[in-house]
Amino acid sequence: MSTPRPSTTASSAIDLDAYFRRVGHAGPAAPTLSTLQALVAAHTRTIAFETLDPLMGVPVMDLGAAALAEKLITRGRGGYCYEQNGLMRYVLAELGFTVEAYAGRVVWMLPADAATPARTHQVLSVIVPDTGLEYLVDVGFGGQTLSSPIRMVLDEAQQTRHEPYRITRHGDERMLEALVRDVWQPLYVFAPTPAPQIDLEVGSWYVSTHPASGFVVGMTVARVTDDARWNLRGRHLSVHRRDGTSTKTVLKSAGAVVELLERRFGIDLTGIEGLERRISQVLDT
Repeated sequence: MSTPRPSTTASSAIDLDAYFRRVGHAGPAAPTLSTLQALVAAHTRTIAFETLDPLMGVPVMDLGAAALAEKLITRGRGGYCYEQNGLMRYVLAELGFTVEAYAGRVVWMLPADAATPARTHQVLSVIVPDTGLEYLVDVGFGGQTLSSPIRMVLDEAQQTRHEPYRITRHGDERMLEALVRDVWQPLYVFAPTPAPQIDLEVGSWYVSTHPASGFVVGMTVARVTDDARWNLRGRHLSVHRRDGTSTKTVLKSAGAVVELLERRFGIDLTGIEGLERRISQVLDT
């Protein structure tokens, strides 16, 4: 079987060694399933999901390899789906995987009668060379992000490093679901066709600037460790462990939140002027 060519839209001159150091990956760099699994695990446990730029009034406009690498690798920051999956897309393409970006509509925790949400989520289709097998990769869905790649097949429960997930049919599209407390919960709907880069840029602009965007009016941070999911919304911290137990903590001040961002979520806050003051305005949003 011939090896699929990497997606030309995602090719880049990204510094793979710098990325590997950032996420602590010392394993092989061959475009294999084991490499894909190792990188997804390393990325999610290292680079936090965070929405600090939109919160601080900084639009996320540039989704190019250089901009994403500068922020998430060099500066030690995190990001949201367009940044997280954007960086992963460039890395995997550079390694020799075939990678395409898909656009999705987030339905997680929406009531059944809610209006159809916009396509404001980015996920990845990744084909492993020499096998032709397609995987769904998503390192940017916050506290419920996929902690492992899963096969792009329908109606099959697939175990990740944490809970099981499955992909179901949703009209002409696909829906990702997670088994949360023994109930299959819908996360997002996505069209299994490549999304043009301009659509991704528009989506990122929308969620980082729209006055009603949750990323603009509140702060969301998350990190997936090997044994737990850490979710922070304003001053409210939730920790959901793999053994099924959960704890919730209400932080007393914006200063305590800033300390947690650095200590627990590993975000380098250098150069973010006025962050503590801004966080104090959204502690209970």
